[in-house]
Amino acid sequence: MKDVRGGGEFRAIQLNVQMKAQMETQVNQRTAIIIGAGPAGLTAGIELIRRSGIKPIILESSHSVGGLSRTVVYNGNRMDIGGHRFFSKSDRVMQWWLDVLPIEAGGEEPGELRYRGHQRGIPAAPSKADPNVQDRVMLVRQRKSRIYFLRRFFDYPIRLTAGTLMTMGLIRTIRCGCSYLWATLRPRRPERTLEDFFINRFGKQLYEMFYKSYSEKVWGVTCDQISADWGAQRIKGLSLKSVAAHYLKSILSRKGRGDINQSGTETSLIEKFLYPKFGPGQLWEQVADQIRSGGGEIHFGVAVDRILTQGGQVVSVVGTNDAGERVAYRGDSFFSTMPVRDLIRGMGSDVPDEVKQVSEDLHYRDFIIAGLLVKKLAVSEKDGSPLKDNWIYIQEPGVKVGRLQIFNNWSPWLVSRPDRMWIGLEYFCNETDAIWKLSDEALAELAIDEAARIGILDAGDVEDSHIVRVPKSYPSYIGSYSRFKVIRDYTDGFTNLFLVGRNGMHMYNNQDHSMLTAMTAVENIVNDVATKDNIWAINTEMEYQEEIPRRGPSRETSREATEPPSRRKIAVAGTAVE
Repeated sequence: MKDVRGGGEFRAIQLNVQMKAQMETQVNQRTAIIIGAGPAGLTAGIELIRRSGIKPIILESSHSVGGLSRTVVYNGNRMDIGGHRFFSKSDRVMQWWLDVLPIEAGGEEPGELRYRGHQRGIPAAPSKADPNVQDRVMLVRQRKSRIYFLRRFFDYPIRLTAGTLMTMGLIRTIRCGCSYLWATLRPRRPERTLEDFFINRFGKQLYEMFYKSYSEKVWGVTCDQISADWGAQRIKGLSLKSVAAHYLKSILSRKGRGDINQSGTETSLIEKFLYPKFGPGQLWEQVADQIRSGGGEIHFGVAVDRILTQGGQVVSVVGTNDAGERVAYRGDSFFSTMPVRDLIRGMGSDVPDEVKQVSEDLHYRDFIIAGLLVKKLAVSEKDGSPLKDNWIYIQEPGVKVGRLQIFNNWSPWLVSRPDRMWIGLEYFCNETDAIWKLSDEALAELAIDEAARIGILDAGDVEDSHIVRVPKSYPSYIGSYSRFKVIRDYTDGFTNLFLVGRNGMHMYNNQDHSMLTAMTAVENIVNDVATKDNIWAINTEMEYQEEIPRRGPSRETSREATEPPSRRKIAVAGTAVE
C-alpha cells in the first residue's frame, strides 16, 4: 500500500496495534467511510443503509451531528446556528424530512404537497403530531424577514406596498424609481459583478439602500469584486419586476397560501416553511439514531487529515482522536464533506502542483453568532406585539453585525421562558480577523453594544449571552475558484471517492442541495454508475437533478466536458441570503 504522505511514516503508523485493529474491518461486508456528520454525510449514511448492504462509518471531528445545521443548547435555550428553513423544490427531500419528523396536526390545511404541477397527500393523520404533546414533530411556520435600515423596517425582499413607499419617503421613492428606469433602459453589459447584477435588477438607489452593505459584510469584499454568479446561484429570478408581479398575484389570488411546497415560488419569496420543534439539529439527531440502529457507526472526535490512495482509488483515511491517538479506517467507498483545501492537503505529496496551487487559494468565510437572552426588545410590531421576524438583515453600515435571528419565531420551543426574547446576532469574518480573536466576553459586549446602538434593545435588558464560532461556514468563490475544475478533474479520477455537501464540493449549497448530492452519490454506487457529473450537476436553485441514472454507463464512459453553471463562469460568491 502506498502512503501519499510518505511511505516511512505510514509504515510507522502500521506498527500501531490500535490502528491496525481499526483498519481490519469486517471482511465480508462492504463499508463506506464518510468524513463529516453534517446533512450530506448523514444523508449518505442512512441512504446506504436503506438502499444497499454497505455499512456506513461516519467520522466527525466535533462531538455533535448536523454540522452548520446542528442545534446548540445553552441554559435550556436552543440556537439555530445558520437559520434553516426546511423548504425544498425536490419532492424527494420534502418527503424525506417528513418521514423523519411527521408534520404537525392541522399545520397544513389542504393536506397535500405540490411540486411542478403535481400533488400528493402528506402522511396520513396517524403520522401527524401535536407539538404540545409530542416532541418528534415538524412545525409549519410563517416566513417573515425584513431589512433594518435607518432605524426602520423594510420587507425582505422589497415589496411594492404603500407601507414601503411611505417608509422610504417621497424623494427617496422618486429617486429609486428613476434609478430603476435608467437601469432598465441602460443595463450593465456584460454583467460581470454582483454590483452589476443588483443594479440591473433593482437600480442603483435600491441596491445601495438594501443590498450593498449586507453583501459586503458577508463576504468582506466590495460588491464590484464579487462575481454576478452570486445572483445566478442564490436569488435567481428575483428582481423588482418579479417582486411587483408577486405582489399583484398575491392580491388577485389567495390560492396556494397553504401550499407548503410552493414550487412555483422563488425561494426568497416563500411564505411558509417547515421547521423541527427543537431546531434543525433535532432532525439530524434522529437520522443519526437511525444510522446507528441500522448497523452504521458514528465516531466523534476524529479529525481526518490523511487520505491514502493506491491505483486510482482511496484505500483508507487516517486521523487523530480525542485521546491524541492516530486511528485509521479502511473502506470500499469514501464520501468527503471536509473542506476541499483540507482534503487536498491530506492527499499528500503526489497531488499535482497545479491542483495544490488552486486548492491553497480557495477561500472560506467564517461565522460567529452571539446569542442574547433579553427581557424584551426595544422595537416591536406596529400593534405593539413582539417582532414576528425570523431574520432581520442589518443594512446599517456603522455596525459589524450582518443579520439578526429571533429564535422565538423559528419555534417557541427554542426558548426556555416564553416571556423572554432569545436572539442571535450574526457576524461574518475570517479567522485572521480581530473580531474572531476576541474573547467570548468581549464578543458579547460588542453584540450588546451594537444592538443597543441601532435601537434593537436596551443593554440593561440583556440577561445572558452565549457565543458560538463556526470556522469555514461558507465556501467563498473568489481567489482560485474560477479554476476549480482542476480540482474536480483530479478528485473525480479516484473512482471510489465522492465529494458531497457544501464544503465537500466548495459549492454554496443549501441543506436540501447537500442532501441531494449525497443521495445521488449513493445511487451511483448502488447502480454502478461511473460518472460523477450528476452529482456536480445538482444545482443550487430552480431545477434539481432528480432523475438518477440507472445501471450504466460503463466504467469506460468518459466524462463530458459540460460543467454546471456555477462552475462554468468566473469566480462566484454565494452569500447568506436565506
